[in-house]
Amino acid sequence: MHEATEVSRTDAAEPAGERRHRRPGGTTVTVLLSLCALPYLAWASLRLVGLDTNRYTAALVALTQYAVPVGAILFVAALLLRRWLTTVALGVVTAILALSVAPRAIPDEPVPVRGEPVTVLSVNVYFGKADPARIVELVRRHGVDVLGLQELTPQLVTALDEAGLAEVLPHRVFEIRPDAAGAGIVSRYPLRELSLVRRTTMSQPSTRVDLPGPRDMEFVAAHPTIPVGDGTASTWRREIAALPPPVSGRQEPARVLAGDFNATLDHSPLRNLLGRGYADAAEVTGNGLQPTWPMNGRPLVPPVTIDHVLVSGGTVVRGYRTFAVDGTDHRAVLAHLVVPR
Repeated sequence: MHEATEVSRTDAAEPAGERRHRRPGGTTVTVLLSLCALPYLAWASLRLVGLDTNRYTAALVALTQYAVPVGAILFVAALLLRRWLTTVALGVVTAILALSVAPRAIPDEPVPVRGEPVTVLSVNVYFGKADPARIVELVRRHGVDVLGLQELTPQLVTALDEAGLAEVLPHRVFEIRPDAAGAGIVSRYPLRELSLVRRTTMSQPSTRVDLPGPRDMEFVAAHPTIPVGDGTASTWRREIAALPPPVSGRQEPARVLAGDFNATLDHSPLRNLLGRGYADAAEVTGNGLQPTWPMNGRPLVPPVTIDHVLVSGGTVVRGYRTFAVDGTDHRAVLAHLVVPR
C-alpha cells in the first residue's frame, strides 16, 4: 500500500500532458515531419493560388496530381504520430487538391444530342520525327476526320503523303517553320484558313471545317510555347490566354482547340481558358489523368497530361483515347465528337 502511494505521488509530479500522452519520437520526429510537411504545403499552395509564374513553379504545378498521394502519406504519418496541428493542415490541403484532381477520373453523364459526328486526332510529331506510317494507320483505323499536327516539318509532310495521308485526308492548311515551330491541319472535309490566333512562338494554324451537316466547326492546332526557358513563362501564359475564346450559341460554328498546350489542367492559364466555357475531352470521359508526355522514358520526369482536346459551342464528347507513336515523346490524342445542329 505504501509503495502504491509513492508511485502515485511520482506520477502526480509529471506534467499532465506528458503523463497523458507521450507523442512518439519526441522533438526529433516532430522536426523531421515538419521538414517534410512544410515543403509539401508550399508545393500544394502553388496550384491553389495559381503561382505558376516561372519555369520552376510551372514545373511543380504540372506535378499536382502526384501531390495528392504524397499529401495522403504525410497526413497518415502525422495522424499516427499524433501531431495534430500538422495533421489538420495536411488533411485540409490534401483534401482540396484531391477534390480538384479526382473529377478528371470520373466520366460525366452522357449527353443526348443530334448532330454531325467528327473524329479529331492531334499529334505532336517531335521535330517531324514521328512515324508517318503509324499516323496514317491511326487515321484510317479510327476514321479520323480532322488531324492536327504540331512540330511539322516539310520532310514529314512528304513522308506522310508517301504513306497515303492525302488519300484519306485531302484538304490541308500548313504553316511550316524551321525546327519545332511548324504545324498543320489535315481534313476529310474542305477547309478555309482562318486567323483565330495571332503569330506566336510556335505555329498555331486555324481553319473552318466545312462539315456535311448544317453547322461547321472551327479548329485550332494549339501549341503555346513551353515554359521552361529563361523568361518563357510569361510568354507561355500570354500565348495560352491569346487562344480564341469558346463559342456558346449554336448559331455560329462550333470551336475546337486540339494540340500540345504545354500545360496541365492544374496550370492557371489553362484553367482560366476552361473557365471561359471550354470542356476538356479527357476530363469529360474520365480519362483526364492519362499522361501524354514524356513517353520516351526520360529519367526523373514523371509523365503528365499536356496534350488536350478542348470543345465548345455545345460540342459533345463521345469518346477519348491516347495512342503511342514511334519517334515522338508525346502520345497522340483522339476524341470522338458530335457537333450539334
